Amino acid sequence: MKHLVAIVGTNSKLSTNRQLLEYMKEHFKQQAEIELIEIKGIPIFKKSAGMQVPEETRKIAAKIEQSDGVIIGTPEYDHAVPAALLSLLAWLSYGQHPLVDKPVMITGASFGTLGSSRAQAQLRQVLDSPEIKARIMPSSEFLLDHSLEAFQDKEHLVNKELADQLDGLFKDFIEFIDISSQLGNAHTANKQQAKDFSWESSDKKER
Repeated sequence: MKHLVAIVGTNSKLSTNRQLLEYMKEHFKQQAEIELIEIKGIPIFKKSAGMQVPEETRKIAAKIEQSDGVIIGTPEYDHAVPAALLSLLAWLSYGQHPLVDKPVMITGASFGTLGSSRAQAQLRQVLDSPEIKARIMPSSEFLLDHSLEAFQDKEHLVNKELADQLDGLFKDFIEFIDISSQLGNAHTANKQQAKDFSWESSDKKER
């Protein structure tokens, strides 16, 4: 059975993105063990002279390293990824790089009709950056709109079409993890490139 970590991409106490990940944890428990990770209390990213990172982010990095894959549930604030989630990703690409070549599935829920579509597109760009280099499952956008009315209870989505879509995407993600495990020939080099990358040195070269 696969072990996955699911990052709740918000520090909000009441979040339908958290509710969606909790639904997935219960609904897919026969296919994978899903551990939810909260980002509440993670300090805003700030560079330090010794590249010191908060202990909380070290623990999250270790869990990601040990996992078979990662699910990220992102809300959309002002057509963008929440600052708290971006801050976590910055910490996870600063002296530690657990997401390099790690299979990632993105989900998103919103109160309105868009289902965090713009935030998901932005998140894909961030995860594909030179310092992160995650392996994002292609063509896998899951958008849960009108999320306040989306759940009948913790174990049921009201919209059967969306529930069936999520079932299919999750099955694809499990297969994507298996495929990704065969694509590790460049992993050591990718990891080293992520560690060596510096926007500052790139800027100097361009000048």
